[in-house]
Amino acid sequence: MALQLPQDLDARVRAAVRHFWDTRLTQALKQQKSGSVDQGARSAVTGGAQMNGFIDLCADLILTVGMPSDCLFRNSKLELPGFYRPTKKWDLLVVHRDQLVCAMEAKSQVGPSFSNNLNNRIEEAIGSAEDIWTAYRERVINANVRPWLGYLFLLEDCTKTQTPKKPKEPHFPVLAEFKHATYTERYALFCQKLVREGKYTVAAFMTSRNDQGRGGNYTEPAADLRFESFARSMANHVATFAP
Repeated sequence: MALQLPQDLDARVRAAVRHFWDTRLTQALKQQKSGSVDQGARSAVTGGAQMNGFIDLCADLILTVGMPSDCLFRNSKLELPGFYRPTKKWDLLVVHRDQLVCAMEAKSQVGPSFSNNLNNRIEEAIGSAEDIWTAYRERVINANVRPWLGYLFLLEDCTKTQTPKKPKEPHFPVLAEFKHATYTERYALFCQKLVREGKYTVAAFMTSRNDQGRGGNYTEPAADLRFESFARSMANHVATFAP
């Protein structure tokens, strides 16, 4: 039987969205006050911690299904060995009886630059997945437990992300779904393909406006990338290993 998620899940997601925008604003103001402002919007990016509200929410859900707290890692000891590199640091881990049960990435993107950052996020996500699954195949991690991998992404909802962007095709045509896709649609396709191609067990994708996000407002552009499904998949998987 599938586990029941908390009835206040949406309210808790909204709180995580508020935390994201509040943290960005706080970090930007702090850097401006100290006089060490990075170029452009990077002043609100390089401080980190924006996605901690989502990581804390997922950690709470993991504890709720009965996984002992000493098996959950979200502040330290987040490194996992890889195949192509010594280690990679994840955002949340569950390690039970010396077996990796769950590993999660929580990423975000806010303007003004979307194109290069989208490419960087795609390369990073695929590289991390390829590295850990190869390590799993080669038994660098786990003897018999197939871990759950989750990818969570929050994108700024703005004019740039809602405007169709025509890709350059100097030599060969791009896939049809990309020809007139907005950045929001590209990110949704990216997350869907991560799951379809087996790179991650499940992915969640949401967008939020800068002028509304501090009120907790968000949207979920793709029905198959809803946070509720993400949380349910994670909770059910972890519950099978809880003592």
